[in-house]
Amino acid sequence: MPNPLYDTLLARSEGREAAFLHLPDGRTISHGAFHAMAARMAGALTAAGLRPGDRVAVQVEKSPQALALYAGSVMAGVVFLPLNTGYTAEELAYFIEDSGARLVVCGPGAEQVVTGIAGGIGAAVLTLDAEGQGSLARSAEGQDDAFEVADRDAEDLAALLYTSGTTGRSKGAMLSQSNLLSNALTLADLWRFTGDDVLLHALPIFHTHGLFVATNTILAVGGAMIFLPKFDADTVIRLLPQATAMMGVPTFYTRLLGDPRFDRDLAAHMRLFVSGSAPLLADTHREFEARTGHRILERYGMTETNMNTSNPYEGERRAGTVGFPLPDVELKITDPETGEALPDGEVGLIEVRGPNVFQGYWQMPEKTRAELREDGFFITGDLGRIDEDGYVHIVGRSKDLIISGGYNIYPKEVELVLDEQPGVLESAVIGVPHPDFGEGVVGVLVPEPGREPDLEAIRAAVARSLAKFKHPKRLVVVDALPRNTMGKVQKNVLRDRYSDSFASVT
Repeated sequence: MPNPLYDTLLARSEGREAAFLHLPDGRTISHGAFHAMAARMAGALTAAGLRPGDRVAVQVEKSPQALALYAGSVMAGVVFLPLNTGYTAEELAYFIEDSGARLVVCGPGAEQVVTGIAGGIGAAVLTLDAEGQGSLARSAEGQDDAFEVADRDAEDLAALLYTSGTTGRSKGAMLSQSNLLSNALTLADLWRFTGDDVLLHALPIFHTHGLFVATNTILAVGGAMIFLPKFDADTVIRLLPQATAMMGVPTFYTRLLGDPRFDRDLAAHMRLFVSGSAPLLADTHREFEARTGHRILERYGMTETNMNTSNPYEGERRAGTVGFPLPDVELKITDPETGEALPDGEVGLIEVRGPNVFQGYWQMPEKTRAELREDGFFITGDLGRIDEDGYVHIVGRSKDLIISGGYNIYPKEVELVLDEQPGVLESAVIGVPHPDFGEGVVGVLVPEPGREPDLEAIRAAVARSLAKFKHPKRLVVVDALPRNTMGKVQKNVLRDRYSDSFASVT
């Protein structure tokens, strides 16, 4: 039976002895062993009562078994919903309930809390820890190494990824089999990946970058990955000589540049370094090239579309740009007011159309209509321009999205928490340049008359409500927020005022 994503990315792995995952302890998992592991995971999902089209919400640490759970979901036709491991119980409750997940897979330490949430919608709960152990693993052990792959069409839903909401309510981006497949095949060709490549994989797999861009591209060509649980400079430097390519966020590269062991000799055999998920500073580009002789390839994507543009594999990789639209992607710059296309050189909203563009937002038809035009163009919300040579420049974000360490943060979500705190009249959250994370979150607070906010208590309250990557790295108390004549907070003024907040961070 047809299942395009399985047929193209996973079928070739069955029985294949070539290495797929190289683990930091020296163990290797072959393509065939991974395929069998995924088949057992598919069996466990079916045993838990899931059927094609059902959602499985997954908040677990990175492991080969966690990756096999994704592959097993493809086999079983189950819609995969990966969740950031930093999400709090309050955040998890929304994702689980909104998605209508039939099964939630979590770490053993979160089982009690998650069971309380899942019980409200009748969802089952299974566990999987960082070592690949837990009740899901035990169920999988009892399954066959072969699985009758579910019949799925190219437009059937394969993944549901939640984006941060500008009003605090997250949106579930619906990604089809063809959305994921088109991007994997395009990138494999564009970036010249082959079965001989070994990708150093230190990214999380609850995010588009690590799960769909990195993993799917390697699966598409039958290559291998050095599969690290997280980025650790010592481990990356130790294992880099075994790799041919690396994908990372800017933080990875700034931390490598901070280590004197990372030099031209260490990177001499590498074919490609790719950066994404956050802007890469031009200074990092220049320093990396001077140190290693390699020029980082920067590209641009988002949850709703996977990748949209890329600097060229062959040709000038221009710092400060995200390159050209992918071969099968149309990109235009439009007037935010009229939606009309603007000429090259002018700044406007970036809109994209192509087989990579998602199907819409889960159970949010109004949001879908507002951001996905009838002609198929998606209004990204990013502001950009196209220069005289055709390179795309990202110049800002119309919705004030902050990208810190590769993770998306919408200010409104943080402001809602800050505004609730004793002594706080109102707040404004901005992102300013950070040498390690690309952008750092700054919370600007206006106190209630006659009161002084307790900043430590506020930090503690934020920690209870929001994932760590959303926490303000600096809190500032001011008398009033700058506003325009219409009363709107001028966040551009705040960004300028606090632009050097992290200048001394190393």
